[in-house]
Amino acid sequence: MVPDTNVLAFALASLVLIAVPGPSVLFVIGRTLALGRRGGLLSVLGNAAGEVVQIAAVALGVGVVLAQSLLLFSVVKFAGAAYLVYLGIQAIRHRGGGPATASSPNPSSTARVLREGFIVGATNPKSIVFFVAVLPQFVDYSAGAIPVQLGTLGAIFLLIALVSDSTWSLAAGTARHWFARSPRRIAALSTTGGVMMIGLGGTLALVGNSAEFQRGD
Repeated sequence: MVPDTNVLAFALASLVLIAVPGPSVLFVIGRTLALGRRGGLLSVLGNAAGEVVQIAAVALGVGVVLAQSLLLFSVVKFAGAAYLVYLGIQAIRHRGGGPATASSPNPSSTARVLREGFIVGATNPKSIVFFVAVLPQFVDYSAGAIPVQLGTLGAIFLLIALVSDSTWSLAAGTARHWFARSPRRIAALSTTGGVMMIGLGGTLALVGNSAEFQRGD
């Protein structure tokens, strides 16, 4: 198990990193503006599920191989960036009529929004580099069970991130609800969310595998 002092230090470090708005916050806000509060919260859950895959890969040693391989890292990076751009374009094309704008989206649209968030979370290059570089710094190697320690630290990070991202989504959803009184304004909000995602995709395409860490996800 991870020593209590390491857990506390990592939790504080994660809180500071997550508190600074980064790519994950922009993604959540963009999705919420485009799809509504429920769509934003579903995107938060999907994004976190994708990051679980990254944490598992780091715990098993696969993450290090990926981060150190220029080819593999570039494939994941550009795939994730292209997918964000695609989601942004879709939000603009269907502004004001996204699947999650209704109060109770059907199961297929719910699954689609979750899946889209999952793909973005699993292919985010900044979180790959962050988990590979930061998590091992808080592991007590003398205690053994390294994969378990890495997984525990990753779970702590995701829990804090879930609370933070959900808060941002609720705030953006409240603003969207107010603007929803006018179809023209809600269409403009959806367009804004789409532009944010396109811009985020372009930004992440420029991330290198030795990137500086703001917030990894």
